[in-house]
Amino acid sequence: MSKKFPDVNININNIHEIHNNILSDYVKKLALKYLEVEEGRVLAKLENLKEYRFLTGAISGQVLMSAIDTVMSMAMSTSSKSQRGTLSQNNNFIKPGFSDYFLIESKVQRFGKSIAIGETKVFSEDTKELICHATSTYPLK
Repeated sequence: MSKKFPDVNININNIHEIHNNILSDYVKKLALKYLEVEEGRVLAKLENLKEYRFLTGAISGQVLMSAIDTVMSMAMSTSSKSQRGTLSQNNNFIKPGFSDYFLIESKVQRFGKSIAIGETKVFSEDTKELICHATSTYPLK
C-alpha cells in the first residue's frame, strides 16, 4: 500500500508527524526543523552537516534543492487546495553557503485553479545573507 498525503491541512501541530510518516527516508535524513507554519508559508531550519558539504565547507546545491522542494511541498499543503507533487523547480544559487545553519522560507505566491506557484529563499542563519532563490510550480487536486 502506498502512502499519500493526509486529507488535512498541514499546520505547526502536525507538520513533523506528516513529514516523518509521508516523506522518503532520504528527505527525513535532512532533519529539517519546522519553525513557523501558516497558510501558504513555512519557515524551516537546516543544519549544514559535514556530509552535506563540499571540500570548501559550503553546503551542496543538491542538498539545498531537496530541502527547498520539501519545505515548499509542505507550504503547498497548508491549504485545502492541496498539491500533487512538483511540476518544476528553478534554483538560483546567489553565493556559496558557509553557515552552520540555514533558514528556508517558502511562500505560496498564488493558489490558482489547477496550479500553484511558490517562491523559496534560503538564508545563512548567522549573516542573514541570501544564498539561494527558487521558484516552484505544483499541480493542484
